[in-house]
Amino acid sequence: MTSPVSGPMQQVRLIIVGDEILSGRRQDKHMPKLIELLSQRGMQLAGAEFISDDRDVIASTLARSFAGPDAVFCCGGIGATPDDQTRQAAAQALGLPLRLHPEAERLIAERTADTARRSGGSADMSTPENQQRLQMGVFPEGAEIVPNPYNKIPGFYISNHTFMPGFPVIAWPMMEWTLDTRYKHLHHLTTRVEHSFLAFNVPESRITPALEHLEQQWPGVKAFSLPSMGSGRPHIDLGVKGEPEAAAQALAYLRAEVERVGGSLTPPE
Repeated sequence: MTSPVSGPMQQVRLIIVGDEILSGRRQDKHMPKLIELLSQRGMQLAGAEFISDDRDVIASTLARSFAGPDAVFCCGGIGATPDDQTRQAAAQALGLPLRLHPEAERLIAERTADTARRSGGSADMSTPENQQRLQMGVFPEGAEIVPNPYNKIPGFYISNHTFMPGFPVIAWPMMEWTLDTRYKHLHHLTTRVEHSFLAFNVPESRITPALEHLEQQWPGVKAFSLPSMGSGRPHIDLGVKGEPEAAAQALAYLRAEVERVGGSLTPPE
C-alpha cells in the first residue's frame, strides 16, 4: 500500500460530484457523515466542494486538488454510465492512462457470479453486459483499490485522493476504512475543545473588538459569533475553539468582556 503524503499542515477535504446535488434532486449526506467520522478520530474537515458531472470541471478541480498535500475524499461519478465521469477526469488531471485494475476485475467478477447465483443472469464476463460492469474497475494507472464490504465493487485511491461512489451505504464504510488504514497517523494529533455561551443586550459590532483581541492574545484559538436572526429574544452565540487551556482562558476573557461592554449572560426578564 502506498503511504499517503503527510505533513504538519495536512488537512482533510471533501469533493462531492453530482448534478443531482446541485439541482436539489438529492441532498448531500456525505459531509455531515465525514465530519462525524473525523470528530471521532480527533480530526476535522477543512473544506468541501460541490461540483457538476462535467468531465472538464471535475478534471480542473482535481488537478488543483492533486497539486496540494491534503487528504481528499471524493464521492460520486465512478460508475459506468455516461454521467459517471470521475474516473476519466482523475486520469485526465494526472495525465495517466486508464487501466482495468486486476484486483478490481476479480472482485467485480465475484460480485457478478454472486448476483447470477442469487437472481439469475450470466456470470460469463465476456458478455456485453458484464464487460460494461468491468468498466467500474477501470482506474488511472497506478491506482490502488479501496475495499467495499457492501457489494465488493471497489473504489480507488491515488495521489492522496480516495474515490468512492455516491451511495452512502457504500461510501461510508470506505471512508472509515481509509481513515483507519491510511490516515491513522493523523488521529488525535491535537486536543481541541469548543465552548460557547449566549450573550444578550449587546450588538455584534460592540463585541467584535474583543473577538479580534482574543485571537491576537491566544493565537491558537478561534473565536466565533453567531447572532440570532429569527424569533425569540435577540442574542449572540459567542464561543471559542482551540487547545483546552488556552480556550478556557479565552472563554473567561470573552464572558467578562460581554459584561464589561454592557451585555449580559442571562436572558432579560
